[in-house]
Amino acid sequence: MAKVVTFGELMLRLSTPGYSRFLQADQFKITFGGGEANVAVALASYGEETYFVSRMPEHEIGEAALQSIQRYGVNTEYILRGGERLGVYYLETGASQRPSKVIYDRAGSAVNAMDGTMADWAKIFEGKDWFHWTGITPALGKKPQKAIVAACKAAKKAGVTISCDLNFRSKLWTEKEAQAVMNPLMEYVDVCIANEEDAQRSLGFEAGSTDVEGAELDEAGYYQLARELKTSYGFQAVAITLRESFSASMNGWSAVLHDDKECKEPFRSTRYEINIVDRVGGGDSFASGLIYGLLNKSNTKDALEFAVGASCMKHTIPGDYNLVSVDEVEKLVKSGGSGRVER
Repeated sequence: MAKVVTFGELMLRLSTPGYSRFLQADQFKITFGGGEANVAVALASYGEETYFVSRMPEHEIGEAALQSIQRYGVNTEYILRGGERLGVYYLETGASQRPSKVIYDRAGSAVNAMDGTMADWAKIFEGKDWFHWTGITPALGKKPQKAIVAACKAAKKAGVTISCDLNFRSKLWTEKEAQAVMNPLMEYVDVCIANEEDAQRSLGFEAGSTDVEGAELDEAGYYQLARELKTSYGFQAVAITLRESFSASMNGWSAVLHDDKECKEPFRSTRYEINIVDRVGGGDSFASGLIYGLLNKSNTKDALEFAVGASCMKHTIPGDYNLVSVDEVEKLVKSGGSGRVER
């Protein structure tokens, strides 16, 4: 059992019922989620020892958020308590040709005050195996940026493997701001996880002539992107998800892996066609599946297949968290996913 640390913001999610629009809603469904917390929950579900680092208010909403990950086995001993509010995001789930929409209300949230000195990073990474963060956290502001740098330095000093999901968010910062912060941080990263938009906006690399919205993928462009990222930053592994958006309800889903082991040339996974229930957390479920696979599978091709299968299943589950077991993912990977009732 590996010991994995993630660091980021856990938010309150307010979703419109079903596929209704914000303007129609007279109530919202309450759940919790956030990129790094989603990864921690999934890894805990797979049996790994996971630790989530963050900061949450001491009031009842903060406590509800804390309990939302504790119930799935995530260790919360490194979560700081304080601040006045939990970040919030509103979700309108799209269907067919109408896309989903997210509205953030996270300015001034508790985690925004975390700088490089508030957490004892040396203690946190003592005896740990893996550290995962995303580009969402440094996008929150100067203080979280300092915290990420301090965390990466401590993790590297402790010999911990570091993974980063680039996760560009245009509602949090500009491409210029992202590249100025993210490029220097790549020196600490061992495993880089991205899609074509993240790579372009966060680091300035493009994936050939791919048109995701038109559901047309330039496979050779993705392979070249993986090579360029690995060569430019010296990553041990680069994983790139390939999403074909036929509509908000139907996507093609696969991924490419390029590493120093079995995938010395970029390798593309099995491709799934998904009827989407909830797309939020899809990338996080891929990241957690890849981390689990790289820690537990006998080869990196199998690790990639596990990650893609896990993420395929997440798209069918409401909420941010990917609540599936290792056995369920492996059955999907083996069978291809007929969806037949299990009796």
